[in-house]
Amino acid sequence: QVQLVESGGGLVQAGGSLRLSCAASGIMFGNYFMGWYRQAPGKQRELVAEIARTGTANYADSVKGRFTIPRDNAKSTVYLQMNSLKPEDSAVYYCHCRLGSTWAYWGQGTQVTVSS
Repeated sequence: QVQLVESGGGLVQAGGSLRLSCAASGIMFGNYFMGWYRQAPGKQRELVAEIARTGTANYADSVKGRFTIPRDNAKSTVYLQMNSLKPEDSAVYYCHCRLGSTWAYWGQGTQVTVSS
């Protein structure tokens, strides 16, 4: 059974930092693309960042230069380091993994709230 368990969300002031973690089980972690999505109230879920098994990462324009997405294959964990947070970063953040276009799984989500 595949599980993606997020942690690290919370309330932070604008300009602050948070680090989200996503621990995966039930998959060959090193083979998967790992990503973070977010969904704010009334908005569509959007891709924040994704990292390939090679370590190549891509980011949404809105977070470039502020967020990074390191992965630790030995721990089957992906992180989202969020710096210089803005109120518009407030959302539920979801961990996601995919293998090609066939297999994809979601975590349960963790709330991030940035106060102004």
